[in-house]
Amino acid sequence: MSIDLETLFAAFNATVGKPAMTDTGFGDTFRQMMTALVRFDYVVVFAYRAKERPIDLYSTFDRDEHVVFVTLYQAGPYLLDPFYHTARERREGVFRMRELAPDRFFSSEYYRTYYVQTGLAEEIGFFVPVDGDITVVLSLMRREKTGAFPPAEFATVKKVEPLVANMVKHYWAGLAPRFDAQLAARGKRRRKSETIARADTVWRDLNLTGRETAIVELVLQGHSSESIGLKLNISTGTVKVHRRNVYRKLGISSQTQLLSLYLKNLS
Repeated sequence: MSIDLETLFAAFNATVGKPAMTDTGFGDTFRQMMTALVRFDYVVVFAYRAKERPIDLYSTFDRDEHVVFVTLYQAGPYLLDPFYHTARERREGVFRMRELAPDRFFSSEYYRTYYVQTGLAEEIGFFVPVDGDITVVLSLMRREKTGAFPPAEFATVKKVEPLVANMVKHYWAGLAPRFDAQLAARGKRRRKSETIARADTVWRDLNLTGRETAIVELVLQGHSSESIGLKLNISTGTVKVHRRNVYRKLGISSQTQLLSLYLKNLS
């Protein structure tokens, strides 16, 4: 794809002399910039802080698509998303989903029951840590019929990443009050020293131990027993024993039931 300089310059011109922009204004500018450089089908921008419900800053979905990509996602599946975990690690840069996904992600129950509904061939994200412990992730998505991003286009996206990061840090600074307002609207109080989120209490309420909790969360994220063992510094056999014990304790026999139980108790 050749670069559309006229569209690119028009996008830059939209920011000239503007000390601040609305979410939609900056989102539209970002979309226009990317349109001049690469081909994609959707844009969505989320801000993440800890395990709190992510804030939807901007998206280009129609009404039905918004339900799948945003509403359902914010209801709990975000906690199993590789992009969410990368954002929590405060990593900065541009990454393909497949670079970040665990080794069994594309055969995980999360992928089969939620992610396939998106109909995406590929998703790439600009990860930009901003103030406090907040990370803004700007995603470019391509549907299956469009195909994955070619290497040349991904290389172009990586070259523009420093510019995008600087613009995000300027125009999307000061998001902390919006997260605080979201918590207040949900009837929760957030202390600087301690936040007990629903995501932290799901497994505890089901009487799982700390070790069992760590293992089942990694299972749902798409990690194999071997990968979990490496992450937790325990043997693969020990991981499998814990998984069997968890299934017995919860009265289930499959990862499908495990995910269903997780989402049910999360909500």
